[in-house]
Amino acid sequence: MRSRNARSHIQIEAVTTSQESDSVKNIQLNKTKATIRGRIHEADGDRAVLYVFGAGGGLGGPAGGIYERLAAEFQPRGVTSLQLDYRRPGYFGDCVEDVLAGVEYLSSLGKYSIVLVGHSFGGAVVISSGIVSDDVTAVAALSSQTVGAENVAELSPKPILLIHGIEDEVLPYSCTMFLYREAVEPKEMILYDGCLHGLDQCRDELDKAMTSWLIEVLELDSWA
Repeated sequence: MRSRNARSHIQIEAVTTSQESDSVKNIQLNKTKATIRGRIHEADGDRAVLYVFGAGGGLGGPAGGIYERLAAEFQPRGVTSLQLDYRRPGYFGDCVEDVLAGVEYLSSLGKYSIVLVGHSFGGAVVISSGIVSDDVTAVAALSSQTVGAENVAELSPKPILLIHGIEDEVLPYSCTMFLYREAVEPKEMILYDGCLHGLDQCRDELDKAMTSWLIEVLELDSWA
């Protein structure tokens, strides 16, 4: 079993931001020879969500940019959203370190409840990161691979949400069924009929499901 409360090998030496819009900043977590780029929707509350994409990296998320939509939706409710782009997309250990560095950064901002969300390759990245960090309180894995996530049972008692499209042409939905069988409560699985790997075909249903789940795990009192 991996030790809890692990820290990233990427120690953040400086943080650089630039305003993208009134509510969004581009961000760089800087260390010598290592820069993790991302986008942050910062809020005053003490809760946060960290999002990562698949093996190719990037921001925005699947289903036509669900990460952006959720970030904009939750920011007025006091929830900070941080999207990270991997330094070395596809290199699992490095990507886990990037997520842990992002978690450390959010903790430095006073965020005590941090939820991780990842798609495809990123699903395994956030599961692995959630296992080793005590700062993470819940994990959602969308269209996830199983490689790197075989020890998903160690995530408990943190909640996990697993979502997959039954028509996934890249990773079969049996990957999520395996992870659900291996996971320990509290756990939830949603399978969308007719939905491909990118989850575009179930965009509206996915937005509703993710919003509802985030409200629950972030323990938001109300949603007007």
